[in-house]
Amino acid sequence: MTVDVVIPVYKPGKKLEKLLTMLAGQSVPPGEIILMNTGEVTFPKRLLHIHPHTRLYQVETEEFDHGGTRKQAAGYSRADYLLYMTQDAVPADTLLVERLLESFADPQVKAAYARQLPEEGCRELERYTRNFNYPSRSRVKTREDLKELGIKAFFCSNVCAMYEKKTFEELGGFVTHTIFNEDMIYGGGLLQAGYAIAYAAEAQVIHSHNYTAMQQFHRNFDLAVSQAEHPEVFGGVRSESEGIRMVKNTARHCIRIRKPWLILTLVVHSGCKYAGYWLGKRYKKLPRRAVLFCTMSPGYFT
Repeated sequence: MTVDVVIPVYKPGKKLEKLLTMLAGQSVPPGEIILMNTGEVTFPKRLLHIHPHTRLYQVETEEFDHGGTRKQAAGYSRADYLLYMTQDAVPADTLLVERLLESFADPQVKAAYARQLPEEGCRELERYTRNFNYPSRSRVKTREDLKELGIKAFFCSNVCAMYEKKTFEELGGFVTHTIFNEDMIYGGGLLQAGYAIAYAAEAQVIHSHNYTAMQQFHRNFDLAVSQAEHPEVFGGVRSESEGIRMVKNTARHCIRIRKPWLILTLVVHSGCKYAGYWLGKRYKKLPRRAVLFCTMSPGYFT
């Protein structure tokens, strides 16, 4: 079984260097590292020598697309499996690739994603959210889990996710034009086709963000836009209930650790998340200026 890694790159920094170093030391080493570099910044050539089989492709800024660029990269690979990562996710150990591959021992599994651990300096609420969304217990999800999990059954994060390439090609890969959320759109298609998605908690990357309330607003607006544009995947699948459950559990956590003042921050951030999501679901009814204010991807609407 061969594995190639695909990493979209924009203004590469020290985390990408650490990521490439960790990939070079994996117990199951990837065959090729395919870097899709976007933007005007010159890619530092020294990074190409960290892993012996790194290939760099340039993507014009106006041509970058979350799904389309990743799908383009898949065409450069001849491996059995594709491991998609983001440049700010770093393997927690040398077993990441091996642990993800183990998920495919189940023939129904055609995608597997890793657990995301909070970085050092991660804020308390974000740390708890990471643990809520990426628990310590692995799970295989099929369409039979839709009643229990709702939209979370589709969840599969390209921060670190592996796909069987044969099935990926048969199902058409990622949607070629999407604002965001290409991984869940593909995950929904996988489940509808009768396949399964594995959450591999033993495969771990270090990745988290300290988003502001407005950044959460913009992010959730774009998330909802992607769902509104793909009713064939998300139509009729409940989504808000999982968010409500997370807010309630996080509030209990704040009380449990004796930091009740964090509940105010939680309320503000949750309100911004919901407002962004609510508006994103109805973006077609909004004036253009409002859409451009709400989105974090204005180029998508031009």
